[in-house]
Formats: sequence, structure tokens, C-alpha cells
Amino acid sequence: MSRIGKKPVVLPAGVTATINGTQVEIKGPKGTLVRDFPEIIKIEQVGNELICTRPNDEIVARSLHGTTRALLNSMVVGVSEGFTKKLEIVGIGYRCQMRGTNLVLNMGYSHEVVITPEEGVKITAPDALKIVVEGIDAQKVGQTAARIRSVREPEPYKGKGIKYVGEHIIRKEGKRAGKK
Repeated sequence: MSRIGKKPVVLPAGVTATINGTQVEIKGPKGTLVRDFPEIIKIEQVGNELICTRPNDEIVARSLHGTTRALLNSMVVGVSEGFTKKLEIVGIGYRCQMRGTNLVLNMGYSHEVVITPEEGVKITAPDALKIVVEGIDAQKVGQTAARIRSVREPEPYKGKGIKYVGEHIIRKEGKRAGKK
């Protein structure tokens, strides 16, 4: 039995779940998320808990059991609390600004890089070196943050680029390190 799959997903106050065949709709104070799940995993609501069960121990059923429960939990957390990713810009001359809902990055290229957020994702720039990505869908928030980071990933010598807040960049020594 999957250690994660057998745990029930608890619905906090103000969050409701509607199960329609393989489709699950979670409504909460921050919004609504709808997702289709594989038919092999059965999802049932018992009181204020969602329980995932699998019919047998086939490899496909075992692999989808924990994944389905984790996706359900992510939906519940998203509609009740939301998800946030924070990024910071390191480097002289690198900066960002908001133009409407779009994020404009000046990252040392000959052109500005414009990032348009996906539907349901909000990007803000509190100052020229900080970026905050917020939303209720963990996948969309993470994908948007990764897209922003990929514009200029941190390089290992000086650490310049866009990185997540708290991310540790492994640094290298320069060429002089091996000379005597």
C-alpha cells in the first residue's frame, strides 16, 4: 500500500469537493480547480475527507495511487491557501518591472524579455530585483516561475542571474585556482 496514497485528504472549512465520475472539482475561498483523474483510482468523499483507493497491486495502479492523492491535496491547498514562488535577480544592470500584467525583464540581452502570465497566475514585482508569482494551481505557478528563471539562470562563477529566494547556487573558483 502506498504510504502517501492511503492517507486521506482533509477538506478544511470553506472547501467543498464535487466528484463526477473521474472528474473532481474543488471549490474554496480562493477559487475553483477542476481536474480529470485516471479511472483506475477510485476517489470517494467520506465526511470532510477524500479517500483514494486502488483495485489491485498492478504497477500502473500502484504508481498512480500516491500521485492522485498528492494532486488532490495540492488542489485543496491551492483553493484554501494558494501557492507563492519568490525569485530574486542578482547582477549589476539586471532589473525587472511590470507593464500591465506582463513582466518585463532587462537581463543583459540586446532586447527586453516580456513574460505573459498564464490564466490564474499573478506576477508582481515589489521592486526592481524581486519577483513574486502567485496562484491557486501549483503546476501553473511552478511552471511560470521556472519560465522566468530560465531567462537567465544563475551562473556558477559570480552567481548572477535569476534565482529562487533561498536557492543555493554551487560556486566554482576561477581559472587562477589551479596555478601556482
